[in-house]
Amino acid sequence: MLRLLSLLQSHRYWPGAELAGRLEVSIRTLRRDVDRLRELGYPVEAQRGVDGGYQLAAGAALPPLVLDDDEAVALALGLQAAVQSGVAGVAESSVSALAKVVQVMPPRLRRRVEALRAMTVAAGWSAGWSGPTVDAGALTTVAQACRDAVRVRFTYSAADGTRSQREVEPARLALLGRRWYVVAYDLGRQDWRSFRLDRLQDPRPTGARFRPRELPAEDAADFVRRGVEQLAQTHEVEVLVQAPAAVVERRLGAWARVEGVDEGSCRMTTRTDQFVWPALGLAQLDAEFTVVRPPEFSVYLAQLADRFLRAKA
Repeated sequence: MLRLLSLLQSHRYWPGAELAGRLEVSIRTLRRDVDRLRELGYPVEAQRGVDGGYQLAAGAALPPLVLDDDEAVALALGLQAAVQSGVAGVAESSVSALAKVVQVMPPRLRRRVEALRAMTVAAGWSAGWSGPTVDAGALTTVAQACRDAVRVRFTYSAADGTRSQREVEPARLALLGRRWYVVAYDLGRQDWRSFRLDRLQDPRPTGARFRPRELPAEDAADFVRRGVEQLAQTHEVEVLVQAPAAVVERRLGAWARVEGVDEGSCRMTTRTDQFVWPALGLAQLDAEFTVVRPPEFSVYLAQLADRFLRAKA
C-alpha cells in the first residue's frame, strides 16, 4: 500500500494494468489496496473500462503523507523557518504543525531535526530572496557534528574556485538571509573561519571529539556578518529611508544595519559587492529614500530607472 501511494503521489494518472505491473500484484489485489487507501482518507479516483486506471485527487481533508527521510527533514526545516517569517497567523500554525511532524518522526530523523534547530543561529528572515542550494545531507551532518562536538573533514571551494581540504571543529550553523554558514575552528589555519555550506563538499565526521572553544564574537551570526563586511572590493552603501526602523529591520535586517533617525525614518547601511542587492532590498520597502553614499550607487539607480522607463509599453 505504501508503494501504491508513493506511485499515485508521483504520477497524475496510472492505467490499472501498468500500476498492477509496477507493484507486481493482480488487478484484484490492486482494487483491494485502492479501497483501503480510500478508507484512510485518500481520494483515489477510478476510471472504469478496458483502459481504466487510477489517479489521486485533491480531498476535503489532509490524509497522512508518505515522506522519505530528506523530505521529512526538509518539511521540518521549512516549518521552522516559517515560525520566524513575521507573517500574521503563520507562526502559530507553523509551531503546531512542527510539533506534530517531529512527534511522529523516527528517532534517527528527530535527532537530525533537533540538531539543526539547536545548532542554528538565524540572523533574520528575508522574504523573496533566493539563495544557493545546500545539500540537505551535508547540512544535517554538520549540524550533528556541532551538537556532538565531533571534528569534521570536507573539501571546500573558495570564491575564486580554489579547492582545499579542511579539518575543523564546528561550533554553530548560521543562517543569514538565504545563505547557510558553519562557524568552525580550522585546525590547519589555527584560527576561526566561516564556511558557506553550498561550497562545502562531502563532510565526514572523523569520530574525534573536542572540547568546544569560546566563539570570538557575540554569536555565530555576528561572526559571519563581520567576515562578510571585511571582504575586499566591497562598497559601503548608506541610505536614509522614510520608513520606521522596525519595518526596515524586519524586511532587510538579515543583511543590513538599521538605525532609527526618528519615528518615521531610519538609516540603512550595508556592504555589498553588487549594487543590485541593495537596490532590490529598497524596492521591497515601497518607501521613499535618499542615497547618502557612495555616488556610484546613485548612478546605478539612475541607470536602472532609465532601463525600466524604456521598458514601458
